[in-house]
Amino acid sequence: MTTMPNLNTVTFPDVVKLADVIWVNEMEKLNIEIRGSGIFREKVWEANSGDTREYSEFDTNQYARNKDEGAEAQESLIQVGYSKIARLVRRAENTSVTWEMRNRNKYDKFINDITMLPEKIAGRMELDMQHRITFMTATSYTDMDGKTIDTSLGDSKALAATDHPLKASSDTYRNLLAGNPRLSQGAMEAIERQAIENTLDHFGTKKTVPYDILWTTDDPTDVHMARKLLQSSAEVAAPNNGVINVYRGKYKHVVLSRVATDATGAPDSDKAHYWGIASSKYTTAYLAMEQEPTMLKPMVAGKELTFENAEDVGTDNLTWRGRGSYSICIVGSRWIHASQGDGSA
Repeated sequence: MTTMPNLNTVTFPDVVKLADVIWVNEMEKLNIEIRGSGIFREKVWEANSGDTREYSEFDTNQYARNKDEGAEAQESLIQVGYSKIARLVRRAENTSVTWEMRNRNKYDKFINDITMLPEKIAGRMELDMQHRITFMTATSYTDMDGKTIDTSLGDSKALAATDHPLKASSDTYRNLLAGNPRLSQGAMEAIERQAIENTLDHFGTKKTVPYDILWTTDDPTDVHMARKLLQSSAEVAAPNNGVINVYRGKYKHVVLSRVATDATGAPDSDKAHYWGIASSKYTTAYLAMEQEPTMLKPMVAGKELTFENAEDVGTDNLTWRGRGSYSICIVGSRWIHASQGDGSA
């Protein structure tokens, strides 16, 4: 008589069925910061649509012109801006569980190995997205896999620069704050002033953009300063009662704990004080998802393993697979202003 292996605390089919539930519970604990913050605009990458996609920007004139009696109305001016090609990348990691682990009371380690897989995929995606800010003054960097990542914009400049060109004007604009000061009330006013003076359409006309995000690293001093700026208030009986906090409700604070890291995710103190403001309405940073962070588990029919994705015939291992596929692309930088916070020129 053929009998199924005894897994001690659970039967094998139960582990497989529980895997999805465990993964969902673990995903709820994952520290997702930049995805869903408004800094990136999220899209779906449709199946069978290739591995590249082009994103473009365009402007039209902001103000109507005079029309004399009987005269033709002036045609609208439409200027195609810069474009950028996005390319898909797929992330993956496997956990192979041995026969011995499945049969010798290693349940806790077994479950921990399985549940980490999609979390690692989602974590890598967060790191990739935040590294667009980490390397905001560079046009490329080498990631932990030794791959060169193109971080240039459609204008061939870095995300944060002092001389971004315009398509239909000889003017340029800057979105890297002069002097790169640490976050403070004075620095906030300086970056807001820069945004007012340097947010232009491609014709060189001032463009009004609602900046609604204040982002910082996880440096406690900067986090506390951001909270003071956005949340401070005085008691009625306090010396400064009646003073209005002009920042209250103006910005959402987004803490990006992976910005101050190197390509491998190790701490990088040189970037500890990066901060800036961004507009969720006008962002041209795109995240396109082809495959959400997913756990692919061994298939079971009743209590018998199916041939597909079952035990490896040579090792008796079972393999759980974490997979995810996405693209990250930033077209322009008129939606973000930033400071390196190091006092450099």
